[in-house]
Amino acid sequence: MSSLSKFKKVAGFSAFAFAAMTAANSVNAANWRYAHEEYEGDVQDVFAYDFKEYIEDNSDHTIQVYRFGELGESDDIMGQTQSGILQFVNQSPGFTGSTIPEAQIFFIPYLLPTDFDTVVEFFNTSEAINEDFPELYAEEGLELLKMYPEGEMVVTLDEPATSPEDFNNKKIRVMTNPLLSETYEAFGATPTPLPWGEVYGALQTNMIQGQENPIFWIESGGLYEVSPNLIFTGHGWFTTAMMANKDFFDGLPESDQELIRKAADYAYEEIIDHIDGLADEALAKIQEASDEVTVTRLNEEQIQAFRERAPQVEEEFIEMTGESGKELLNQFKEDLKEVQNN
Repeated sequence: MSSLSKFKKVAGFSAFAFAAMTAANSVNAANWRYAHEEYEGDVQDVFAYDFKEYIEDNSDHTIQVYRFGELGESDDIMGQTQSGILQFVNQSPGFTGSTIPEAQIFFIPYLLPTDFDTVVEFFNTSEAINEDFPELYAEEGLELLKMYPEGEMVVTLDEPATSPEDFNNKKIRVMTNPLLSETYEAFGATPTPLPWGEVYGALQTNMIQGQENPIFWIESGGLYEVSPNLIFTGHGWFTTAMMANKDFFDGLPESDQELIRKAADYAYEEIIDHIDGLADEALAKIQEASDEVTVTRLNEEQIQAFRERAPQVEEEFIEMTGESGKELLNQFKEDLKEVQNN
């Protein structure tokens, strides 16, 4: 056989092999669907696109991201994930708490500190976050990939407030979360569960007089336009969780499971950098956009008046969740104590 013939034969085999390999990769490649609860550029959206970037840079898979409202409200996207229509979902324990009662622990006021570095270290090292919660989510058909903080909770009202007495007779919107309702009852307000899509209009028409959210969400959602008095009560951080449908995840090859875990780790590291200083930037935008906004930061004495009402919320949490909730709360406190001591 001539050298040219040999070359053509080898080239032919190489081309065939390449075509076969490409076809195999195309067959194995998948388009995964991921929904979250926020708008373009918000924290969950940034996390989702960091996750998407890692997956698509390191595999033939693609990620389709759906933002708030594109597939419905928070309850809708969780149902779609549990039924397998979506592969990934990002949802706050504020909504997951109706399915996983222990997730409501994040709504016990004054449990989490508000110092950024302490909060981040807690999420990085907490046994409750990184070992206990994955087991609880797995029981509901969810593979918990990451829990992460988004920002300190800020209350907005129709007038400034510095004490629980100022919350009396105020209807404050809460997520559909029994423990969050208990918190605002303890603070003296009338908790009013509403889907997010109805909040702006309800504030505008005085159907409710307030709500709580991280400051970046108050800015991006324009809530300061209809609820201009911002009160920093220091009572907690907004936490969220990114998870997968467990049947989907368990059915993947180990290489894809590892890919997804690495992508979640990458997105987590990126989002921690992203939220550092985000609250100050959002507040500056709000103050630049509106002359009507007031900002009240409670001093330690004022905070203490709210903090004294927190134990009844802890008691309600234990009553709702039983022994498992009590053990989780104890672990939370141990984890926090260790971080604060360090």
